[in-house]
Amino acid sequence: MDAIKISLDDYILSGGGANGESFDHRADPGIMLKLYFPGKIQQPLDEMLLARRVYELGIPTPEPGDYVVTEDGRYGIRFKRIVGKKSFSRATADEPEKVAQFAGDFAHMCLDLHATKVDPAMFENVKHRYYRLLEENPFFTTAEKDKLGRFIADTPDEDTAVHGDLQYSNAIFVGDKRYFIDLGDFCWGNHLFDVAMVYLCCCLSDEEFILETFHMPKSLSTRFWQEFAKVYFGADRPLSDVEEQIRPFAGLKTLIVERDARRPMPEFRAALKSILG
Repeated sequence: MDAIKISLDDYILSGGGANGESFDHRADPGIMLKLYFPGKIQQPLDEMLLARRVYELGIPTPEPGDYVVTEDGRYGIRFKRIVGKKSFSRATADEPEKVAQFAGDFAHMCLDLHATKVDPAMFENVKHRYYRLLEENPFFTTAEKDKLGRFIADTPDEDTAVHGDLQYSNAIFVGDKRYFIDLGDFCWGNHLFDVAMVYLCCCLSDEEFILETFHMPKSLSTRFWQEFAKVYFGADRPLSDVEEQIRPFAGLKTLIVERDARRPMPEFRAALKSILG
């Protein structure tokens, strides 16, 4: 697919992340641009094609537009911009008294997502992603990798949607409209691989990271998780049972964290105790 040439003079920088930057169109508030850092060509194309397939599934997400390239050779994607949007993490930080409302709304979004049937031929199985991460990780021993691999293999498959990076900052709303964003890791499989990211972000991450990333104290993010779990798993199920089930799946996120940090992360590995012994 050929990329459409654009000029960055038409855009205003609005944010940044690990892979690139986001921009708003100067003249059209309904257009946003996700632009990858120099040298990344295939990744934005793959993400755009994936975004279209996810959008066509009916999952609420901003409508993807064009695959683009700037004058200096940076590639990206244009999306329909959701004007006036706010993430569930930012909303909770701004109005902590509404934590139960925001956590409940997010939980209902996740329940709908995890009930969405997916054609396995169209997307990657979440297990395959973890097998690849496990193979590439240089910090676990062979024996540890064998145990983790067996845990992944023994987890029952589900033919339903998995966001892949289910942070409460990756769901936004404006008015009564709700959307998932940053679906570059979208796949299919067991919902517990997905919900584990909510638990990790809210409860396993340290105070400094939560404050910097989600703009709230850890006490509030923990409360968000507790309110989320009531709605997602049911108010009659004890939170201790939920956390016992979800903790090893959150521990598997260590594979992603260590890949990005390029070092062992013992604070997250502790959640793998039930697997590694």
